[in-house]
Amino acid sequence: MLFGILIALVIIQRLVELRVAKRNEKRLLAKGAFEAGASHYPYMVAMHAAFFLSLILEVMLTDRPLSPFWLPLLAVFLAMQALRIWCLASLGQYWNTKIIILPGANVVKRGPYKWLRHPNYVIVTTELLVLPLLFQAYFTAVLFALLNIWMLSVRIPAEEQALRRATDYTKRFGPGRS
Repeated sequence: MLFGILIALVIIQRLVELRVAKRNEKRLLAKGAFEAGASHYPYMVAMHAAFFLSLILEVMLTDRPLSPFWLPLLAVFLAMQALRIWCLASLGQYWNTKIIILPGANVVKRGPYKWLRHPNYVIVTTELLVLPLLFQAYFTAVLFALLNIWMLSVRIPAEEQALRRATDYTKRFGPGRS
């Protein structure tokens, strides 16, 4: 029962986030923003959709009980949700699931971005591990941890290159810092 409730809530959360992202994208594009890294975006969307499908199938097919460590894992997952909201609030109109860059904009360096350049990627990485481990879905945890490493190895350089080229990113974070 916990699985069904938690997965439904996370999927609803992601759908709401996609609506917010689309709204922000339209506003930024109207101001002259551009999209970077568009070629990898469909793969990222497919990866995240496949994550939920894999998790649901593995949990249903294996019928394992909750992890013996479910309480701390759930606490970590809930903490990541609070941090996710902090990231979205800190970026405001600039938050997006795509890499949407507004030329000349000042890079956000408040909230969690004051300490980390990519806190949302840390959160997503943690979620992709903790959520399957909570339900002992080890195949999903390992597979999507590896796929996420690959995705971030493509996405972060694309994002940073676009930010360096069109914003004050280099001034705020220094040259060549990856």
